Amino acid sequence: MNIAVLASHEGTTLQAVLDACAAGTIAARVALVIGNNAASGSLRRARLAQVETLHLSGATHPDAQELDRALCAALVERRIDVVLLAGYMKRLGPITLARFAGRILNTHPALLPKFGGQGMYGAKVHRAVLASGERMSGASIHLVDGEYDTGPLLAQVRVPVDPEDTEETLAARVQEAERTLVVQVLADVASGKRQLPGEPASRSRPRP
Repeated sequence: MNIAVLASHEGTTLQAVLDACAAGTIAARVALVIGNNAASGSLRRARLAQVETLHLSGATHPDAQELDRALCAALVERRIDVVLLAGYMKRLGPITLARFAGRILNTHPALLPKFGGQGMYGAKVHRAVLASGERMSGASIHLVDGEYDTGPLLAQVRVPVDPEDTEETLAARVQEAERTLVVQVLADVASGKRQLPGEPASRSRPRP
């Protein structure tokens, strides 16, 4: 299974996926990492792992439709099976969404549908959780559609909120649980235990 990871920042979730693929925990390979930030840690981590990288953004393609076409073409050319958005801060365009419908996964550091939507990312999510008085947070993986954080849920993990939690301490525990959840979901998809809606039936059968 060929995985493409789209990321904007440091790439700790990407690193967890790279490590799991190298260890055989995920029976797949990260075939491409695309970043919209040329100086991101995600692209650096990918290069260190000898994974192909691309920088695609408004800087490389000022026209949004051309950027969408370029991103979709890159995924098609590398025969990508599953696309993972791991801290990717841009909305995907309609061409990419249509071509890879049912095969694009996003991670979110909260228990969706709570604390999701446009503008809810990173520390903002954890700040909102703490301000709400919620006693439980967590992470979600969902299929991507045309809106922010609204696609069908695939999996969630719950993380208790401690009374003494700060944004930083809650974020650290949620991120750790999130990385484990991402690896588990991708491992299940690669092994055939879980079939994504956009997968060909032939690829989703368990290996002998």
